[in-house]
Amino acid sequence: MPGRHSIFWRLVVLVAGFCLAMIWAADYIGKQIDHRTSYLSEDARTILEDYAAEAGAALRQGPQVLDRWLTELRRKEDSWAVVVDRNLHPQGSQRLSDDERQLLTFVRHHDWPMSRRGERLPLISVPLGETGDQLIMRLPERLRPWRNHTVLTLLAVYLLPVVLSVLFCWLLYSLLISPLERLRRQANALRGNELDTLIPPSIARRRDELGELGRSLEYLTQRLRDVIAQQQQLLRDLSHELRTPLSRLRVACESELQGEELRDRVEREVGSMQQLAHNTLELAWLDSEQPRFECQPVDIEALWEVLCEDACFESGWPRERIRSELPEGCQVLGNLNALAQAMENVLRNAIRHSPEQGIVCLTARRSEGWWNLSIEDQGSGVAENDLQVIFRPFSRLSAARPGGDGFGLGLAIAHGMVRMQGGRIWAENGHKGLRVTIRLQDV
Repeated sequence: MPGRHSIFWRLVVLVAGFCLAMIWAADYIGKQIDHRTSYLSEDARTILEDYAAEAGAALRQGPQVLDRWLTELRRKEDSWAVVVDRNLHPQGSQRLSDDERQLLTFVRHHDWPMSRRGERLPLISVPLGETGDQLIMRLPERLRPWRNHTVLTLLAVYLLPVVLSVLFCWLLYSLLISPLERLRRQANALRGNELDTLIPPSIARRRDELGELGRSLEYLTQRLRDVIAQQQQLLRDLSHELRTPLSRLRVACESELQGEELRDRVEREVGSMQQLAHNTLELAWLDSEQPRFECQPVDIEALWEVLCEDACFESGWPRERIRSELPEGCQVLGNLNALAQAMENVLRNAIRHSPEQGIVCLTARRSEGWWNLSIEDQGSGVAENDLQVIFRPFSRLSAARPGGDGFGLGLAIAHGMVRMQGGRIWAENGHKGLRVTIRLQDV
C-alpha cells in the first residue's frame, strides 16, 4: 500500500478531480445550453409582438378586418393562427373545431421556454393588451428556438473535454514531468563533473517518491564530492607522509653508516612506509566500499586478553599496566576481526600517549540494549575542540600529548570499522586522561 505522502494519492486526487470536473462541467453546460436555447430570440419576440399589435388594431376595426388580417398572416407565415378572448373564445367570424379548442389548452406564452419534445412546433400566445385578448398561432419555422442547440452541444461534448484535458495534462506535467526534468538536469550536471549543483528546495521539501529521489540524488552528489575531496586530501597527505621516510633513506644511503646499521635503518623506514601504505589503503577501502560486516556475538573479555598480549609484546609494556573492569557476560554483536582491529588501534594509541608508569584500563557499561566499551589512558588528554579531529585521517596532536610517532590513521580506521558494525565511537576527556568509547549492540 502506498505511503501517506506517496505521489499515488496526488494522482488519485488529480484523476478523480478531472473526471468529476468533466462530468459536472458537461452536465452544467448542457443544462445551460438547453435552458438558454429554449427561449425565443429577441427578434422572434419582436416579430410576434408586432403581429399582436396588428391583430389588436384589426380587432378594433371589426370582425371582417380581423378575418382578412388572419388570412394574410396564415398565408405569410404558413402557420395556423387565431385571436381569442380571455375565455379562449375566438374573435371575428372564425369557428374552432373540437380538436383546435383542445389545442388551446396547450398554449405557451411567448416569453416562456419552449420544449423540444413535441413533434410539432408549439402554439404561442401573445397578449393584445390589457383586455385579455391574445393572438394564438403555431410558431413559424423561421422563428423557432434551438437553432444553435446542436452546435453548442457539440462544442460542449468535444471542445470542453479538450480544454479540460489540456488543463489535466498541464497539472500532470507540473506534478511529474517538471520535477523529473529538474532531476535530469541535476544528473547531467553530475555527468559534467558539476558537483556543486544541488536540487531545488521545492523538490527537496517534497515527501513523496520524487522528493526521496531528489534527496537520494543530492546525497549521491554530496557523497561523490566528499569522496573526491577526501581522495585528493588523502593523496596530498600520503605524499607528504612518504617524503620523510624517503628523505631519511636517501640520507642514510649517502651517509657513511656501516652495513648492519644501514640495514637496520632501511628496514625501519621500509616497514614504516609499508605500514603507512597498508593503513592508507585500508582507510580508502572503508570509505569507498563502505562494507557491512557480518556480526556475531563477541566475548569482550577474551578478545581483550588477546589484544593485551599482542600489545605488550610489541610495545614492551608490562601486562599489569593494562587492566580491565568488565562485568560478567559482556558480549556485543559485532564482527570479530573488525572489532579487534578497532580496539587494537585504540589500545595502541592509548599506550603511545601514556606517560611512564601510566595505566590503560578497559571498562564496560550496559545502556538500553547497548554496551559502551571505554578505553582510558592517563595521558594529558585532548583539547575539547580536537575531540572530533582525532578521528580524521593523518590528524596528530603530538605536540599536546607524549608519544608523537605514528601517522594519525589508527583512530580514523577504528572509526570506520566501528561504524560499519552499526556502532559509534567517540572520545572525551576522563578524570585522568583521554577516554575513547566504542558503542555496540548487546547480544
